[in-house]
Amino acid sequence: MTRRPQLLLIAASLALIPAAHAATTPAAKPVTATAVTAKLDASNPFAKVSPLPLRYPQFDKIKDEHFLPAFTAGMAEQLKQIDAIASNHNAPSFDNTIVAMERSGQLLTRVVTTFSNLQGANTNDTLDAIDREIQPKLAAHNDAIYMNEKLFKRVQTLYDKRDALKLDAESKYLLERYYKDFVRAGAKLSAADKDKLKALNSEMAGLQSQFSQNVLKEMNASALVVDKREDLAGMPEADINAAAAAAKAKGMDGKYLIAISNTTGQAPLAVLTNREVRAQLLAASMARGSHGGEFDNRELVRKLATLRAQKAALLGFETYAAYSLDDQTAKDTATVNKLLAELAKPAVTNARKEAADMQQLIDADKGGYQLAPSDWAYFSDKVRAQRYAFDENQLKPYLELDNVLTKGVFFAANKLYGISFKERKDLPVYNPDVRVFDVFDTDGKQLAIFLFDPYARSNKNGGAWMNEYVSQSGLLGTKPVVANHVNIPKPAAGQPTLLTWDEAKTMFHEFGHALHGMFSNVKYPRFAGTNVPRDFVEYPSQVNEMWAAWPEVLANYANHYQTGAPMPKELLDKVIAASKFNQGFATTEYLAASLLDQRWHQLKATEIPADVVGFETAALKDAGVDFAAVPPRYRTTYFSHAFAGGYSAGYYSYLWAEKLDADSVEWFKENGGLLRKNGDHFRSTLLSRGGTADALEMFRNFRGREPVIQPLLIRRGLTAQ
Repeated sequence: MTRRPQLLLIAASLALIPAAHAATTPAAKPVTATAVTAKLDASNPFAKVSPLPLRYPQFDKIKDEHFLPAFTAGMAEQLKQIDAIASNHNAPSFDNTIVAMERSGQLLTRVVTTFSNLQGANTNDTLDAIDREIQPKLAAHNDAIYMNEKLFKRVQTLYDKRDALKLDAESKYLLERYYKDFVRAGAKLSAADKDKLKALNSEMAGLQSQFSQNVLKEMNASALVVDKREDLAGMPEADINAAAAAAKAKGMDGKYLIAISNTTGQAPLAVLTNREVRAQLLAASMARGSHGGEFDNRELVRKLATLRAQKAALLGFETYAAYSLDDQTAKDTATVNKLLAELAKPAVTNARKEAADMQQLIDADKGGYQLAPSDWAYFSDKVRAQRYAFDENQLKPYLELDNVLTKGVFFAANKLYGISFKERKDLPVYNPDVRVFDVFDTDGKQLAIFLFDPYARSNKNGGAWMNEYVSQSGLLGTKPVVANHVNIPKPAAGQPTLLTWDEAKTMFHEFGHALHGMFSNVKYPRFAGTNVPRDFVEYPSQVNEMWAAWPEVLANYANHYQTGAPMPKELLDKVIAASKFNQGFATTEYLAASLLDQRWHQLKATEIPADVVGFETAALKDAGVDFAAVPPRYRTTYFSHAFAGGYSAGYYSYLWAEKLDADSVEWFKENGGLLRKNGDHFRSTLLSRGGTADALEMFRNFRGREPVIQPLLIRRGLTAQ
């Protein structure tokens, strides 16, 4: 996924960040950046553009105490620049209004991107406190811009005569996007309703920050303590040693600590032979945020759902989902509901068949119990081993982290796009495990800087994501500085980092986002890289997953970490043959979460239930995905995609994007696969264009036609109903 800083969830999509300076006009001399940033102490690293290559952040100089002063100065600077634009006595022009806004707020850009990225990847109590304080202020800052009547009047004037301005295609689309962004932000509301919306936005920003922090703290607090080593039977020795070290670090010498990951399912469930420990682990995961205590999120869910519904109503939409989807490629709730409903029945049908296969194993062993959710991963691996004669642990020795990154992910990118990579050790990092690479284009010139943050930490958000520290822009002369974050368990000192197949695929996925950012070749910051509709942004990254199992790529990186022997072809064949295995489960757990996201956000403010858990149960039953053996991938109270911002009413995006992805994979296969001509076509028609055109138009330019769903159904082993 892509993770945008909280301000950028509003402002990058609304184009006010990043920037360089305000436009200068004879009638309204702007406040210069120098005049405003003089209020920020020169020793503050944010006071000026980083002198490091490509404006790479000065992580070695940035301290916690630098953020609040920089936020304050950055907001003040941008508001003065915006006031200069709005007060300009010259007639509105594209340059003195739209381009001027594109150039505004450089200082705020520097601090908000760096802070938000660090707060997600390397937080502490101080940064969490700053986040809680600053998010409502940032929401108010955005409101002050997008509800500025004089500014909107200038935008409206330009929009009304847009066809007569003779703008190039990207500039005209920028103007149209600005107009829609202002309207969606409340620019046409009455003064009284604007005040209501500002209050809603401020409160929501604070609650979203609190929800996110609760999820991380609850995840750490829910780690399972196991007393005896024998109760961890089935876990690899390295993982047991890591659990012992984690417990010792917490002052529990002699015990074992199993960390909780962000999803409902937990990796150790696939290998733990002790059924009671499996049950305890899943119970700890599923109880998060809903069992009382300081990190309980139930009331936050109710408040957020209510406030979002109220916001949507103010802006003229029936529900928050309707408001959100109006700006996505899906367009409306009916389209999304139809997609999810069409897949629910075949997904659950397949999941029940998979459960029956596992129950046969339990009965054959005279287990005497019915398959429980905590048993699924363990017995599905047994069925997989029986059916395909391999299990996941057979793959791990061939999936060493550095090999996957440099000989897999980078190798595929070099073959497909001609880009190359060189690791560098001279740039500062915020954690010793972070690696930094220069990225060079086909002409040998530097294209970007790439950061890779591989390991899970207690102060790092769960999951995997891409973010940008610097976005590409022809207008501003900037090149991308992008980062990938994954959460691979760090092995004990001296041990290799061996990945599961899913972890290896995740690295390819997140690098697909990175390519989207690095290949950006647009003029305006508003359109840079992954600034595309949320239900389109996952599409290029999902396409990049295909190269993980591509024979030429796999042969280059899948070598035994001790002997160097290549992964046996028969093992690869089994991996590919098993690709549709357990897809009933995978699709059902995803659909359950997507349906919960939609049900919460398709409520009116008067319909928000008092019982969060009860509503969740009823919603799953109503949608036909209440199969007890397959809980949702995320339950409501730890569903950060939905309630911490970013993917609210948008979790369906992964499936929507997978429809485009599966169709595109077929195109690559039809045209010879891993070839430069194919990569160049994908890059030129889609990856390089950012958000400069309608997303589905870009897909059609790449594919040559409208997307079809058949490849997705085939991939997931589903049949249309």
